Amino acid sequence: MIRVLLVDDHAVVRTGFRLLLQSVAEMSVVGDAESGEAACQRYLELTPDVVVMDLAMPGMGGLEALRRIRARDSRARVLALSAHDDPMHARRALNECAMGFLSKRSAPEALIEAVTTVAAGRRYIDANLAQKLALADIEGAARSPVERLSEREFEVFIRLARGATVQIIADDLKLSTSTVGTHLYNIKQKLGAVNQSELTLLAIRHGLIEA
Repeated sequence: MIRVLLVDDHAVVRTGFRLLLQSVAEMSVVGDAESGEAACQRYLELTPDVVVMDLAMPGMGGLEALRRIRARDSRARVLALSAHDDPMHARRALNECAMGFLSKRSAPEALIEAVTTVAAGRRYIDANLAQKLALADIEGAARSPVERLSEREFEVFIRLARGATVQIIADDLKLSTSTVGTHLYNIKQKLGAVNQSELTLLAIRHGLIEA
């Protein structure tokens, strides 16, 4: 039996995933969480075989939750989910040691295949995304300005692009405002942006957020 923890801030999504996964005899959804903070707590309580976690959630968010879960348990198997299927989001999640990455736009059966693969200790990336990752490296897209950001800078960048303030980001990521301010300065320097509006435009241009 594969024991799964579902993490997504939308109750409808969690319900749909639960029904889909529990239609498979070998799978059991042992719990769910609506935030990164709750995911960390539920993981400790339930020790699931696989965590299916959305990356874009209010508060801590999926990347930070992934980082903290892996820090507590290096054997944790996390399948990252995203509404975006761009190489940047996938690469960031995989760099944080996610075992797999799946776009929410994928067919329902892909989720079952991904969970089964990750539970077996193997990496999962769907063929379409794997091709995009390979082409990005070949064509040099991996050397775009956004790719120069560190993992933490990328996370702060996405939050800033979505309109979050320095204070909100500091609270969500449990950082000081001065640390977030330093990240903001470095992000602007690396991306050649002068204000938050330009950061938002860059994120939209690279397909990292929706307009």
